[in-house]
Amino acid sequence: MSLSMYQVSVPVFRNQLNALCSVLAKAEEHAEARKLDPLALTQCRLYPDMFTLARQVQIASDSAKGAVARLAGVEVPVYPDVETTLEQLKERCARTEKYIAGFTAEQIDGSEEREIDLPMRAGSMTFKGQQYLLGFALPNFYFHVTTAYAILRHCGVEIGKRDFLGTV
Repeated sequence: MSLSMYQVSVPVFRNQLNALCSVLAKAEEHAEARKLDPLALTQCRLYPDMFTLARQVQIASDSAKGAVARLAGVEVPVYPDVETTLEQLKERCARTEKYIAGFTAEQIDGSEEREIDLPMRAGSMTFKGQQYLLGFALPNFYFHVTTAYAILRHCGVEIGKRDFLGTV
């Protein structure tokens, strides 16, 4: 049995967003238990030229909602990047997961050949749907989720592979 575009996108993004939300909750507990300023975590980065934890979560959210919307052929919703707290970042993940959950297989399946025009700073890129999902959207999403996880682990939050994987 072959996998559908829906199966490879919506459930994957939803699971990982829920896992990210759980990891952020563990970060809140970590900060509270150690009497740390939670803003220190949201502004942490792995290296000076990398984005902060907050920005990594925002980009992961944008990647997921953008991918699903583009595959369905609908306008991508814009979320302002105003989150500064762990609670706000959890809310963004939950809002994105809820948005993605609203799509059906009928909206996504058959998008393998849909032309996806992706605006970028250096000019737009054009993909076919399957190429976009497998070669760009999923790798980009996982890059930012993984980096968010790595930032929190680097800060001492007690999370492991099971936390990253979610409920698979």
